[in-house]
Amino acid sequence: MSFMQKLMEGHEGGLRHETMTPLQKIAMRFVVIGLLYYGLASLEGMLMRAWEIKPLPFIDETHFFSIMTVHPMVGIFGSSYMIVFGAFLFLVSYLMKKPIYSIKMANLSWMTIAGGTLIMWLAGFLFSYAPLYTLYWPLPVDMEQFSAIGGIVYIVGVVGIMIGTFLFTYNVFKTILYTPEGWEKQPSGDLLKSALGLEGLLNFFRREKKEHLVPLPIAAISRGTIDMGLNAIVISSAGVLILIYMVGTVFGAELKGTWVDALLYKNIFWWGLDLIADGLVLIFVAGTWYLLAMIISGKDLFMQNIARAALFVEMVVSWTVWSHHLMSDQGQSNTLKVLSGEVVTAFELVTQGIAVFITLVTLYRARPLKMTNELKFLLGGILGFMLAVPAGIIQADLGMNRILHNTQWVIGTHVHVAILVGLTMTLYSAIYTLFPILTNGAKLYSQKLADIHFWLHLIGGIGMGAFMGMAGMDGMLRRAIYTNGEYNTYMILAGICGMMIMVAFVIFLYNIIMSIGIKGLIGIYKPAVIDTREPLPAEKES
Repeated sequence: MSFMQKLMEGHEGGLRHETMTPLQKIAMRFVVIGLLYYGLASLEGMLMRAWEIKPLPFIDETHFFSIMTVHPMVGIFGSSYMIVFGAFLFLVSYLMKKPIYSIKMANLSWMTIAGGTLIMWLAGFLFSYAPLYTLYWPLPVDMEQFSAIGGIVYIVGVVGIMIGTFLFTYNVFKTILYTPEGWEKQPSGDLLKSALGLEGLLNFFRREKKEHLVPLPIAAISRGTIDMGLNAIVISSAGVLILIYMVGTVFGAELKGTWVDALLYKNIFWWGLDLIADGLVLIFVAGTWYLLAMIISGKDLFMQNIARAALFVEMVVSWTVWSHHLMSDQGQSNTLKVLSGEVVTAFELVTQGIAVFITLVTLYRARPLKMTNELKFLLGGILGFMLAVPAGIIQADLGMNRILHNTQWVIGTHVHVAILVGLTMTLYSAIYTLFPILTNGAKLYSQKLADIHFWLHLIGGIGMGAFMGMAGMDGMLRRAIYTNGEYNTYMILAGICGMMIMVAFVIFLYNIIMSIGIKGLIGIYKPAVIDTREPLPAEKES
């Protein structure tokens, strides 16, 4: 078979999209779009890395900051959200052994998130809209600095993302709780208690333990989805508030505002944002680790009841940890800085440590294990969080925060290592695990390319975070431009590592496309011909 034939048809027959169920197709639609947005976020990251070494002639300062504005949004919502949503919609149905509640709602969810991310990105590309970090800046809006039209476009995109998030949240819980047509009535109240972890907590006080109706990974998905829904409410509200300012400016209204308290706004905003940064990510990741450990080892999870309890505690922690973002804000209460910013934040080391311990012991008890792609990337993801979480704890100290606040340490050693190594490698592990399930047994094109992908991404991710952190310890601020080469050595080394990550992604994408073929890739977005109520693989096995 020629190269072009392999490219079109895929490795050893590639992906036969005609045999895929609607649920498999929807999961793949989410994942493919998520990977494309990951590529865009990687390209934006490399442009910023290159610009920090030497300003690029085709990007002025205004557009540099607009890239900085949309980069995390594309990476979080366009990429991570999409990949997670696709995998979890499939897994909730698969593990609960019943059809997803609404195929149409799932389709609408990926389309609104993908479309909203594109609209939001265009606000930066076309209008150089650059409030620097998501929806956050001191109110009222400074119209001399930002384009009102660009702001309106940006918020419209964000609202699209949040609509898709609400649809996903509703679909997940309805799938867990509803009774499919023709089935015996499901105990929705008991299912909800099990999904939220209340049944697990009550079991600590019962002589006769009740059986968990919801598998552990579904419990993690449920609790993380609660944080996701709360976050969507906060972000949507902030977006609507800013949209009022923008529209008012367009029509000549002077909203010089005293009706929004800036400190209250910042507390509410960071509370909502931290539901993702310090709640959803850790809960979803822990649940994913547990599922992957059970699949890879073929064993039950070690200390399952403790794991369920820890997930519930992590959810509560995520609701009370936000103030570490405001430790350098002079108006913020010292009580909140100490209790929320330091004490609760430090407790994340405990909850995440429990997840690491349970996952590693589960794998250890099943030795010897073959070092498969899913196992390698799972261990890489665990290593990423073992580096990034302590880095965050170091920041969440009033003394260290004075040194590290708003430096490259925060965004490099903590955020990028957590996202690029911890989260992304966990997602890669899940993709390698689900790939044969979602594609009905399609074989990976090249194991050698998968090995190269692993090492380039692992070394590049840790290296970039480390060199950015070194620059931060030497005083390099984030969201700042340096044109005199003060930190060039660090930035060159971080740029090399960033290029390793980007090359790793290109290799991975090539490997996947060669595995399923371009025809198979296009076929994912064609309507499925199989009836939406066909039994799932798990149902057939049972």
